Amino acid sequence: MKFESIPTDTNTHIILSLECELDSFDVLYQRWSYEGILAESFIFLEADLSSMNDEMLETLARKSPMIEANSKITIRRSVDGFAFVNFNFKIFDEEVDFDGENSAISLV
Repeated sequence: MKFESIPTDTNTHIILSLECELDSFDVLYQRWSYEGILAESFIFLEADLSSMNDEMLETLARKSPMIEANSKITIRRSVDGFAFVNFNFKIFDEEVDFDGENSAISLV
């Protein structure tokens, strides 16, 4: 599996993880929560991106209809060989628990 060794923070809860393609690039889509933040990511293998800089990577990612038009995007390149494009950030006024607790949450 191409994306099996993705580094994750121990406090990050992965809600959905799906391998797909974006403009002929293999990508892992993830929806996740972390300390009251709900967001999504496209994760690429650095080796697939050749010499693509962050601006080019953001332009590629924004081709996806999954990214809201006004979404802020952050890009992080890991030493493990992955590029993370994070988007659609939502901040909640309490910790999100996707196991049934605190299901009534509100956006800040």
